[in-house]
Amino acid sequence: MMTTLIIPGYLGSEKGHWQRQWLADDDTARLVEQDDWENPVLSQWLHVLEAAISETPGAILVAHSLGCVLVAHLASRPSAAHVAGAVLVAPADAERMAVQDPKFRSFAPLPRHDFGFPSIVAASRDDPYMSFNKAQALADIWGSGFVDMRHAGHINVASGFGAWPEGYILAQSMRRPDDALRTRRAA
Repeated sequence: MMTTLIIPGYLGSEKGHWQRQWLADDDTARLVEQDDWENPVLSQWLHVLEAAISETPGAILVAHSLGCVLVAHLASRPSAAHVAGAVLVAPADAERMAVQDPKFRSFAPLPRHDFGFPSIVAASRDDPYMSFNKAQALADIWGSGFVDMRHAGHINVASGFGAWPEGYILAQSMRRPDDALRTRRAA
C-alpha cells in the first residue's frame, strides 16, 4: 500500500481538523510531526519531511497551509524524486506572513518553479491566508492541477471542515498514472 504523509501547517492540525480525521480513517496515513509547530523554521521542517520521505519513498503528500509551502520548497531538493504526488490544500502566503511576523521569514519567498511531480492545489475564494488569484497563479507555475473550493475559508475547522471525503478523492487521483489531474513532468 502507498503511504500518505499528512503535513500540517503552522501550529499543527488541531483536534477535529480534516487532517486528524484522515489519520484516524486511513491506515496508510502517517503524520509528519514537527518538533516545534509554533516556531516554524524551514530547514528544520524540511529535515523532518525528508526523513519521512526516506522512510516511505513513493508516498503521497497531503499538506495544509504552511505545510503546502514546505512541500513547494521540498520540490527543488533531491528527495522530491521520491514523491509520488502532492495534494496542497489552502496554501499560505508565506511572503505576506513574513512581512507581518518574522517567524515566517525562512519560508519566503514562495518557490516559483515546476515541481516535477504530480500535484493538485485546492484553494478557496475567501481564504484569509492567500488570495485565490495568487493560489491559482502558483498552481500554474508549480505545474499543479487546480480545484476551486469556492467559499470555503481556510479549509480548516474554523471554516467548517472536519472530515473531508473529497480530499481522499484528490489523493486517490495521485495514485492513478492515467488520471487527467496528473501534471506534466518537467522536460
